[in-house]
Amino acid sequence: MKRRNFIQLSFGVGAAFALENLSEFFPSASAAEEPSIEPSELKMVAVQGGERVEMLSAAITAMGGMSRFVKPGQSVVLKPNASWDKTPELAANTHPSIVAHVIKLCLDAGAKEVVVFDHCCDAEQLAYASSGIADAVKAAGGTMLSGADKSLYREVEIKGARKLPKAAIHSAILDADVYINIPVLKHHGGAGMTACMKNAMGIVWDRLHYHHNDLHQCIAETQLVRMPELNILDAYSPMLRNGPKGKDINDLVEMKTMLLSTDIVAIDTAASKMLGNQDGDVRHIDCAAALGMGEKNLSRVPMRRISMPA
Repeated sequence: MKRRNFIQLSFGVGAAFALENLSEFFPSASAAEEPSIEPSELKMVAVQGGERVEMLSAAITAMGGMSRFVKPGQSVVLKPNASWDKTPELAANTHPSIVAHVIKLCLDAGAKEVVVFDHCCDAEQLAYASSGIADAVKAAGGTMLSGADKSLYREVEIKGARKLPKAAIHSAILDADVYINIPVLKHHGGAGMTACMKNAMGIVWDRLHYHHNDLHQCIAETQLVRMPELNILDAYSPMLRNGPKGKDINDLVEMKTMLLSTDIVAIDTAASKMLGNQDGDVRHIDCAAALGMGEKNLSRVPMRRISMPA
């Protein structure tokens, strides 16, 4: 078999496996209904179907509304993936419509300001523009900050860390009242996948340290700086190969899914399962669980699943 045909076949099998996992994650309508859980007690909401903004609206409503996380007068920082000079349809970055809607929800909840940034891998000006995120932030009433200005980072000690005892962290993360993490779900050649924990590498100035000093442990220990109050995972069309940047639209599989969670271990565990990974394949999940950051056993996570009408 020619190499190109083998790669195409392998990707097709991987995409089918991921979609099979998605069907297991969202049981059919005939399945028994989940027990009633108060919104304030939910730690995760998973939505399938519909368009991004309506999925996000349904999920945040199920969790009790944005007022559960943002109080009047508070400052909010959003950390999307805006790292790559890629257009929205290529799904290398968080979709701009999601970022814009989160800003609107925060402002409607009474936030005094909403700031957004990423420490980009591609040139910041190009990545912010091509991703559509800079324009979306401006139109929604937020403020786009630079992640490429070293003067905006402050060195902090990271208590409990073994591999990352200190790091220079973006001041927006350190100073905001509320931190909302908004990554896109995709394959990553080094870390296995990009989801919520991996996205936090973009709050750190010196990321090369990660690759020289146990990448997975450092990803987990970054969360010790500050845990997000809310994680919103854009899994509408995850990238199943050639991540984190991707090559073209053929790297994607349409899942039309969004996950929201207050538990960063649980949401990354669910995301890893959706991509077809086995337990242990994405080691930073295990590292974070060992540090007591959340729950890997999804049966123990108060959750609601929502299937949007076609």
